[in-house]
Amino acid sequence: MRIALVAAEPSGDQLAAGLMRRIAELHPEVRFEGIGGEAMLAAGLESLAPMEQLSVMGLVEVLGRLPRLLKLRHDLIRRWKDQPPDLFIGVDAPDFNLKLETRMREGGVPTVHYVCPTVWAWRPGRVKKIRRAADLVLSIFPFEEAFLHQHQVPSAYVGHPMAADYPLQPDRVAAREALGLKKEAPVLAVLPGSRVGEVKRLAPPFLGAARLCLEKLPQLQVATPLATVRTQEEFQRACRETASELDITLVRNRTRQALEAADVVLVASGTATFEALLCERPMVVGYRLNALTHGIIRGLKLLQIEHVSMANLLTGEPLAREYLQGECTAENLAGALLDLFGDAERRDVIAARYRQVHESLVMETNDLAARAVLKQMEKT
Repeated sequence: MRIALVAAEPSGDQLAAGLMRRIAELHPEVRFEGIGGEAMLAAGLESLAPMEQLSVMGLVEVLGRLPRLLKLRHDLIRRWKDQPPDLFIGVDAPDFNLKLETRMREGGVPTVHYVCPTVWAWRPGRVKKIRRAADLVLSIFPFEEAFLHQHQVPSAYVGHPMAADYPLQPDRVAAREALGLKKEAPVLAVLPGSRVGEVKRLAPPFLGAARLCLEKLPQLQVATPLATVRTQEEFQRACRETASELDITLVRNRTRQALEAADVVLVASGTATFEALLCERPMVVGYRLNALTHGIIRGLKLLQIEHVSMANLLTGEPLAREYLQGECTAENLAGALLDLFGDAERRDVIAARYRQVHESLVMETNDLAARAVLKQMEKT
């Protein structure tokens, strides 16, 4: 059995790795090839290209790398047309993977898309592309199931593996000890994104906010987890330029510990807001897209939802304040963070609500996803 996969960013890399490990447990003879990161490589992936080539976000940002992306996709299509795998799994990254899935499916290869594209949030017209591209969509959040069914997209709700991986009672003391942080001093976790472009745009206002918080909280400690060497280098550059006075603990791939150690979290909109929810930490969300990308989204009215962070979508209420584009300033972020630092009762209310959501999401995701994939293979 030979399965091809493509993931484009750290969150997808982790999802795919869990799925790969469970498939390998059920079918030890399986072989995996494609594009992924460190987790997928550790799970047995034969890499055909570095994942970093795909890690780009935004309508305008893609343009500069479009020729390389198109060539990479063309090369993959040609390889898998000449040597068809038994199944192709596109992990998130719909702008790259849906076209790839469509071509694979046209060539007789069964296709699975893991993680429902956010068609319920923006660019809803993509649902037609999904229907053409995927024999099956594995959705990870409960509200996606009804949407996919409504649009006649075959799907299976498998949950998110992080919900089971993260403890229902985070241990703040143990996390601080593991990171070498003082037990009693306040801790702010700062998560400026998983892509270099995100860190470039968000590190200055995020670090500026932390610096303003330090003026009111002289003992403040900052913990920042980053996924790659390049994002770490970019963040360190921003620290030298704008926040040398901050006490920052910088770690690689220890997001959960950084979040569990924190009293309050400052986070880029994305998967990390879900992780902060699972750690039951109150958060402030900030994000900036390329200005032209944002203008296109607004001008074409592509965004369909009021709130953008997964934490707010899952709770159904704006417990996490969101500051986007021009509102994502050091002053705005710092004001919201200091409000949370100064209100222990509010922090407890938010934590209790996040725990309710966390408990409702715990499933055997990797097993459910693996069995859905294998069942799809049997159908075709």
